[in-house]
Amino acid sequence: MNSHSDVKSPAPAKLYAKREPVFNRRIDGPFRRFKWAVMILTLGIYYVTPWLRWDRGPYAPNQAVLVDLANRRFYMFGIEIWPQEFYFVAGLLIMAGIGLFLVTSAVGRAWCGYSCPQTVWTDLFQHVDRLIDGDRNARQRLYNAPWGPGKIARRALKYAIYLVISFWTGGAWIMYFADAPTLVREFWAGDAAPVAYATVAVLTATTFVLGGFMREQVCIYMCPWPRIQTAMLDEKSLIVTYKDWRGEPRGSVKKAEKNPGQFGDCIDCTQCVQVCPTGYDIRKGPDIACITCGLCIDACDKVMKDIGRPRGLIDYATLEDCEREKAGAPARSPMKALLHPRTIVYFVIWGGIGVALLFLLGNRSHTDISVAPDRNPPFMLMSDGSVRNAYTVKLRNMESRPREMRVTIAGIPGAKMWTDDMDRAAAAETLVREVPADQTLPLRIYVVAPAGTHGKDLSFAVKAAPIEGQAEGESDKADTTFTGPGD
Repeated sequence: MNSHSDVKSPAPAKLYAKREPVFNRRIDGPFRRFKWAVMILTLGIYYVTPWLRWDRGPYAPNQAVLVDLANRRFYMFGIEIWPQEFYFVAGLLIMAGIGLFLVTSAVGRAWCGYSCPQTVWTDLFQHVDRLIDGDRNARQRLYNAPWGPGKIARRALKYAIYLVISFWTGGAWIMYFADAPTLVREFWAGDAAPVAYATVAVLTATTFVLGGFMREQVCIYMCPWPRIQTAMLDEKSLIVTYKDWRGEPRGSVKKAEKNPGQFGDCIDCTQCVQVCPTGYDIRKGPDIACITCGLCIDACDKVMKDIGRPRGLIDYATLEDCEREKAGAPARSPMKALLHPRTIVYFVIWGGIGVALLFLLGNRSHTDISVAPDRNPPFMLMSDGSVRNAYTVKLRNMESRPREMRVTIAGIPGAKMWTDDMDRAAAAETLVREVPADQTLPLRIYVVAPAGTHGKDLSFAVKAAPIEGQAEGESDKADTTFTGPGD
């Protein structure tokens, strides 16, 4: 009889699994070419945009896209966003979020498969791997080979290319926040702001590590978006699907020839796994490791063509359509799968926000006035019995040229105003000031009204001189109160 001490306890489950490197094979096909196009387009936009010029006249920067933090402006070609117009930026962010919902509900994780920055830079680095180390088998052999001069040289060259790409990535980012040519000169001369060097260093390091080494681990373990997406997918969403009823049981071509009707179309060549950038086997079913890039479809279709079987064993399809096809019904066009209620609702919301933003943008005024009354003291009694209030008035010129603006007051009969640079004897109901281009002009304005006039509404109005193409100048108004004894 064994004693209690002889009983072996089960080994504790390991919570950490060592990463298995992914050596994806080169493939050509419609989805691979589409990924090439998206990668070239997105990287081109990212690296080239800061260098584009846009003439806004002599008083505004000529960089087409610029986030001017110092002056609190956001420029995008012919659009200029001021701080008080941040709702435009908020609207664009909301549109981006709803756009992701729309894409996910329609075509699954297409964002992850084609346009996500992690996907784009990982794809770029994987092409560098193939350029330096060769295709899948060559990279596997080099990985398993002992360290020697040849392996060290290849690794050094590849990591140097990684570093250059990563540095360009960080360098391009900071150019969105300052004039690109000027910043480049200052950066290499050592005269740029410390935050510029820190930002480039951080982005270089993160791009180098995340795109060069962690790769699919970011998508599978770090990114929360795949887990959010799973709640947005249903049987009507287009996803990359392995049609198991057609492919199973698996068997080689020779086995299928010897045993007709006993094997499915899948010959277990594993080409779909070998081309996958995350190394996932799509035949296991939907999983967050699948970013729906469609490269497995290219690989499988090529194999099916070579062995004379119909394409589509792995395909973009909805689970609903897969069940219909399994039951013998003809396959529907993928375009029909896009027209289901949830996708339409997302599109209507997304489009409605876009139309509203365009309407607001097209009808906004480039002239603005704001008024803030003094609180301490709220009023002053003058020697002649009249009452004086003081206000801080800001005239905002959102045009890229200086403009003359006329300020008037209304609401209190007999009221007059003057500023710090005027004598009270010159007080009037109207003031004229030139506001510099793309700036806000603060004015300290004093308003005096006859005795007994207080507790009434006071209105400040501004009207700008018309510019070329305008029949009448823009105007704006701000209401406030005029206080006195007893208020």
